[in-house]
Amino acid sequence: MTAGRIIAAALGLCAFATAALAADCRPIDETEVVQAELQRYEAQTGDDFIAMERIIGDDLVYIHSSSAVDDKRAYIGSMRDGTVKYRTMRMLDYKVRIYDCIALMTGTARFEVTVKGSDLTVDLRFTEAWARRGDALQFISWQATRIAQP
Repeated sequence: MTAGRIIAAALGLCAFATAALAADCRPIDETEVVQAELQRYEAQTGDDFIAMERIIGDDLVYIHSSSAVDDKRAYIGSMRDGTVKYRTMRMLDYKVRIYDCIALMTGTARFEVTVKGSDLTVDLRFTEAWARRGDALQFISWQATRIAQP
């Protein structure tokens, strides 16, 4: 991934966050964010593509721990076509910060995933963003780094 793509993704998120903060919206609370994240995990491990379409924002920027970048269509598409199968997804710890209509979550997680037929267990440190859209939250950004094993 080029520095230009990272900067563009960051600027896009900042522009979106600024617009959302300027809008009149009901602030998010931490419980909603955690609930939304658990619903995302359930949808992904259950191959519930209808729920994923609802939960994931059309403007998603998903930066994998491998540095690959997906938009919503590519991210869901990789699960739909069987390239990627999330078997288990578990948050190990997290912190949520709320900025009115935007919530940032940071933490660690363990994902068991099958990628192109190979099973992996991946321990991650992540940052993600959620935005209030109407009465629901949408998952709009993810960036993860693998945690090195001793």
